[in-house]
Amino acid sequence: MAAPSLLHWRRVSSSTGPVPRARHGHRAVAIRELMIIFGGGNEGIADELHVYNTVTNQWFLPAVRGDIPPGCAAHGFVCDGTRILVFGGMVEYGRYSNELYELQASRWLWKKVKPHPPPSGLAPCPRLGHSFSLYGNKCYLFGGLANESEDSNNNVPRYLNDFYELELQHGSGVVGWSIPVTKGLVPSPRESHTAVIYCRKDSRSPRMYVFGGMCGARLDDLWQLDLETMSWSKPETKGIVPLPRSLHTASVIGNKMYVFGGWVPHKGENTETSPHDCEWRCTSSFSYLNLDTAEWTTLVSDSQEDKKNSRPRPRAGHCAVAIGTRLYFWSGRDGYKKALNSQVCCKDLWYLDTEKPPAPSQVQLIKATTSSFHVKWDEVPTVEGYLLQLNTDLPYQAAWADSSAAPNMPGGRAEPHRPSGNSVLPNSISDTVNSAKTEHTAMKGISVKNKPEFKATDLNPILHSPLASNASNHNSCVADMLRKNEGPHTSANVGVLSSCLDLRTVIPETCASSIVSSAQSLVTQQTIKTESSSTNGAVVKDETSLPALSAKAEVDETCALPATKMSRVEIHATAVPFSKETPSNPGATVKAGERQWCDVGIFKNNTALVSQFYLLPKGKQSTSKVENADVPDYSLLKKQDLVPGTGYRFRVAAINGCGIGPFSKVSEFKTCIPGFPGAPSAVRISKNVEGIHLSWEPPTSPSGNILEYSAYLAIRTAQIQDNPSQLVFMRVYCGLKTSCIVTAGQLANAHIDFSSRPAIVFRISAKNEKGYGPATQVRWLQGNNKKAPVS
Repeated sequence: MAAPSLLHWRRVSSSTGPVPRARHGHRAVAIRELMIIFGGGNEGIADELHVYNTVTNQWFLPAVRGDIPPGCAAHGFVCDGTRILVFGGMVEYGRYSNELYELQASRWLWKKVKPHPPPSGLAPCPRLGHSFSLYGNKCYLFGGLANESEDSNNNVPRYLNDFYELELQHGSGVVGWSIPVTKGLVPSPRESHTAVIYCRKDSRSPRMYVFGGMCGARLDDLWQLDLETMSWSKPETKGIVPLPRSLHTASVIGNKMYVFGGWVPHKGENTETSPHDCEWRCTSSFSYLNLDTAEWTTLVSDSQEDKKNSRPRPRAGHCAVAIGTRLYFWSGRDGYKKALNSQVCCKDLWYLDTEKPPAPSQVQLIKATTSSFHVKWDEVPTVEGYLLQLNTDLPYQAAWADSSAAPNMPGGRAEPHRPSGNSVLPNSISDTVNSAKTEHTAMKGISVKNKPEFKATDLNPILHSPLASNASNHNSCVADMLRKNEGPHTSANVGVLSSCLDLRTVIPETCASSIVSSAQSLVTQQTIKTESSSTNGAVVKDETSLPALSAKAEVDETCALPATKMSRVEIHATAVPFSKETPSNPGATVKAGERQWCDVGIFKNNTALVSQFYLLPKGKQSTSKVENADVPDYSLLKKQDLVPGTGYRFRVAAINGCGIGPFSKVSEFKTCIPGFPGAPSAVRISKNVEGIHLSWEPPTSPSGNILEYSAYLAIRTAQIQDNPSQLVFMRVYCGLKTSCIVTAGQLANAHIDFSSRPAIVFRISAKNEKGYGPATQVRWLQGNNKKAPVS
């Protein structure tokens, strides 16, 4: 975790859509990149549901339907997959609720649910300020505040410390309440506390941690409930315990519970509060508790002042949501201004990265030309940019040549070689996702924008603008994105998401034999790369998860390249794991025998068109600050063009407010030599009585006459069983026609690839006078059946 002085808060600005009015007592949960907010009060209790998309920086109001609950504040709010449960809260002044509602966020459908009462005892009474925590298929209700008076205008508060368990049904609905029998001393009654559930990696016993709250006075005690033994205890902690507080938030990221804000005692504190605030004040203090070591760490103390508005101002009754390793905070009551009944709420949205981002997936090839690569990688949630690097297979001196002229690198050309019967070719594979097209759903007003608070000027002059505005847009399909797919795919449903076309990028098929062996990376959803020393390797094609039968897969045209040199590169790469042995700092000293990693640049999105890279002179290191990361000042560096027929290695790292994270595994690609045919396109799959009908369109750039096509099927072998990362392909067609039948007998031998979602893998490539060009790879999604393909 960053030291307190290195915390980089971001205030979100320039968001679009209907921003909800400021409030306090609201609650929020996260579903993937969506922050969903409900309830709260400020000049009346809010009853609408608001959604903030953290990727597109957009607010929207979903069109909810069904048993829409009344507005409430200080309620319970938990998320189980794509359903949300709301329990209790204040529905109007002095009147509290004990009703339970369920929201299916995939359809924005509300339903009032009626759980069975406990076998012994009463159901939970109406309350507010309770904790409501989810673990597995159970919710845990603790404490809160009840009104003993039947007259809502005559509030007689009663603090609670009762404990209930609510069993959920799978997917939708609930079973009922129960009152577990607990051991040990029970926490004192309280409301406006927090409760989180955490399970250590070395233990199967989840524990619930209750911190703080209000019971006539604010509390700072920490309680632990072992959910297996139902035993309460007070763990001994180390470090400085945060001040007693209520209406704070507690969020778990990794093994840390982050506590922010709330009401704290006024006595003894040097604040600027008015005389009317004599009992309490709001705080902006920020601490975390390591749940493995029970040690508190203060990140922002109560005495630290913020004169530059560089972090959230003091508040209570706000909401906090963890998305990945990023914490979001929105609204809440500003305690400094609650004078003379003039209640003011904060209107701001902030986020904080709690640690450096994880390594992205391997760089994946969409398309290669003689002098460029179009590459992408899987998006990392909640990051602000990506640093892309390469190193070249050129000699070390050539990498530092004058950028005005690319070195003359003659590329060897393999002779065309017709596929023959029994040769087995080793291939290096990586696999990717390129969601190049999506469809909008019924959710209106969703558009793709850049991530919040990350402006082009922040990285000027080193930021590369996006290469394709919607190249990785999964957010146009918000409703489908939330929808769970159940059961095997039928003949009318080949894709996982019915409205989202899922294109995956693949590197070429060598097409040298009827059976081709492929060594595949273990990284999920990587790009497939194949090369051969005996035939012309081909470069990338989009691999398509067909959304429906007869759906067209749009395919990028690519060119072929000789494989002789690439095969040598692969052998060398196997012996030298560059990702571990080469320095990640572009300006670091290069040891003898190591290749220098050169920056391609910093990109805001997860796609890049690479035609040049930057050269860093030996012995020099000119850097500038980008957020919290040192990167070269690219305006001072020379550029080197990519060279035809040359192998390049790529890696990428994500950047957030904590700096540059670890680099991905290394991918290897080769620029093309012109003259080979492009990849077949518009692949279709449909069922018939014999098996399936596979068809395609000719390459858009045949570069001469097409002599034949070959289609391949990945099959099950003992080699794959011993090493699932290996794929073996069997040729199922060779001829001039642009379609073929794959029989049920052939499909019975198909391998189900689990590198991403379960699928049968086909490859199709074309041959002209120079040889075979790139292959189009198609993944025919099969549901979750590991034993047999759909037939």
